[in-house]
Amino acid sequence: MLTIEVLEALLLGFSVGLTGALVPGPMLFATIEISLKKGWLAGPQVVLGHMLVEAVLYVLILLGAASLVDSDMISLIFLLGGLSLLVFGLLTLKEARSTSSYVKTSKESPGLKLFSNPGLIGLVTSVSNPYFWIWWLTAGGALVLKEYELGVIIAIAYMIGHWTADLGWFTVVSGSFCHGKTLLSQKMHRCILYTCGVFLVIFGLYFMLNYNNSIHLS
Repeated sequence: MLTIEVLEALLLGFSVGLTGALVPGPMLFATIEISLKKGWLAGPQVVLGHMLVEAVLYVLILLGAASLVDSDMISLIFLLGGLSLLVFGLLTLKEARSTSSYVKTSKESPGLKLFSNPGLIGLVTSVSNPYFWIWWLTAGGALVLKEYELGVIIAIAYMIGHWTADLGWFTVVSGSFCHGKTLLSQKMHRCILYTCGVFLVIFGLYFMLNYNNSIHLS
């Protein structure tokens, strides 16, 4: 009986995790960008940073911290998250502009070096995405608590399934772009970087505009 419940929790977590992973977001475009430089391992490393944030949230949800989050805190997350993604996107655009073939001839700025760590990128793109927080503090938190009612093992199995989906999908993404980079022309390589940078900037501006709207409505 317990084995069946564990398998069900794994499947549920995998399905929910895959549904979220497949939706294009800041972490996806950041993974594509860093995979062109770091190779296929960039995907799993990005997810490890993402998992660290989710593990902390997972524990806080079980401790009941989700009930302490109010609208002002959500608005602050929108503002700071949007600003972080805006900076990240601008740094990516700067890198695209200075890209020459596949070797950077100019010295990287401290900002670019900071955002060259896949684990840090996974952490930043997770923390800076307001909808990540909103989902985990509402539907995601409810699912965790529901599984926890069936036992600690079931709740852990749910998160393992969830993380397996993230690891699987982002490894596929990084692997695809890693193996394809040698076939890309300099122009196409730069175009991909520009696309990722633009989308990150758009996400950042969108989140910041939502912050302003929440202020006006309050």
